[in-house]
Amino acid sequence: MTGANGEDDHLARAPWIPGPREAADDLPDPAGAPPPPELSHTVLKSLLGAWALSACSGAETRAVEDHLTGCAPCADEALRLRDAVTLLHEDRDLDLDPLLRSRVLENCLGRRPARIPVPAWAVPYDAETARLDALLRDIGEAEWHAPVRLKWYEDERTVRRKSTVAGVIGHLLAVDGLVSGALGLEDPLGPDVPELNPTERTEAFWEALDRPPNRTLRAPWREQSHALVRTVSFAGRGIANLTVTYGDFALPLKDALLERAFECWLHADDIANAVAYPYAPPSGPHLHGMIDLAARLLPAAVAHRRRTGLAGPPRGLVTAGAPGRSLHLEVEGAGGGHWYIALDSPAALGSPDHSVAQVAMDGVEFCQLVAGHITPEEAAAGQDGDREAIRDVLAAAASLSRL
Repeated sequence: MTGANGEDDHLARAPWIPGPREAADDLPDPAGAPPPPELSHTVLKSLLGAWALSACSGAETRAVEDHLTGCAPCADEALRLRDAVTLLHEDRDLDLDPLLRSRVLENCLGRRPARIPVPAWAVPYDAETARLDALLRDIGEAEWHAPVRLKWYEDERTVRRKSTVAGVIGHLLAVDGLVSGALGLEDPLGPDVPELNPTERTEAFWEALDRPPNRTLRAPWREQSHALVRTVSFAGRGIANLTVTYGDFALPLKDALLERAFECWLHADDIANAVAYPYAPPSGPHLHGMIDLAARLLPAAVAHRRRTGLAGPPRGLVTAGAPGRSLHLEVEGAGGGHWYIALDSPAALGSPDHSVAQVAMDGVEFCQLVAGHITPEEAAAGQDGDREAIRDVLAAAASLSRL
């Protein structure tokens, strides 16, 4: 076939290609540029990659560009190479967006819903364990032994414990075993384990290791988390209220998995800080659920501190289920909301009409307080009203923390 002017078709249709930026070794020539060298088609084709990267000399650049005006196949290849070069940005962040997995899953499940969906109350645990596992995949062998300083609030003071990245995964594995045991699954501490609280279980697990904890703990921890999600997904609705005992207190399974999601996030953040890895808070809905769980536990925590003389006396006892003196907890930011904390009895109903104080805090900072990472005195809270009520609630929030 021929073009409109009798030229070969492949010559007539050759696209025009703008030249790249000037090569690094180009210098202005006041006497005019010399004619391009005579190079074969094979040589010129081999120079296309260097041309796209602006790595050719000035003479080679002119030779290639002259060739592209008359050779359609090479012109098409040059266009593809120039497009590819635009994708090469040395300063691009190679860390994956931590929300990428959830967006991909949401898109996939929207097109084809799961045959056995994960219960909504188990989704935060599934998401947080997956995010932590992605972090663990990215770190090297030596980073598993990076020091991690665990911190919580106990006996009215901050308590610290030295560990490592691997040690933290062992801690999560051991405490998640409480949920495994409640579901009849294998306990990582072995069969016939006596009832222990989370701290005791962690210490027992660490002591039973025949060598310092290392990256081999990742596989059993991840297998256990998969088994928990799989089991509750197949178990049906009634499983949500199964009791999980933590030694000195108990939670229904749906709250226990939310508590495990909360601890997974906080310890993942500890690990991320230890290995200089970017790590974001949970999504807004998941963070809201974690804050809501803590808010629901606060009345009992205040009552417990009152029995030990660490909180002020009740000022207005009411019958169970009746509205009583309350603190308005306003949590700002993603996952935020409004909660009314009963002050005088866990059986009372928090009520805006009986509010005697207000505390406003950022959502992530409130979670840091509940985790014992900051003290009640360090919490940057907007406060108004009864100072004793505010002090009692903030201290009760910090007392929810543990190893």
